[in-house]
Amino acid sequence: MVLLENDSFLTELTRLFQKCRTSGSVYITLKKYDGRTKPVPRKGNPDTFEPSDNKCLLRATDGKRKISTVVSSKEVIKFQMAYSNLLRAHMDGLKKKDKKSKSKKTKATQ
Repeated sequence: MVLLENDSFLTELTRLFQKCRTSGSVYITLKKYDGRTKPVPRKGNPDTFEPSDNKCLLRATDGKRKISTVVSSKEVIKFQMAYSNLLRAHMDGLKKKDKKSKSKKTKATQ
């Protein structure tokens, strides 16, 4: 897993999309990140850890290469605008749903 800066993450994500344009998939995950690098102990004396600000961890993979970035709450608006533009530009290869399956279900119930 390669932890990148926000701008370099977006450029690498563009490369992943272009590489998987004809065949393949890109998986993107997003979760809250509190800055911990070690797991929380189950028993005993758990450390009280308070994050300084809210952060998001974004990960992207094509099955072979993994990239990630951490976005702080101060940069989230700028990053979200660039991220949404990138997704709009590369989401044109999606397949349409087959509408025939819905009509088959209604005929089967009658």
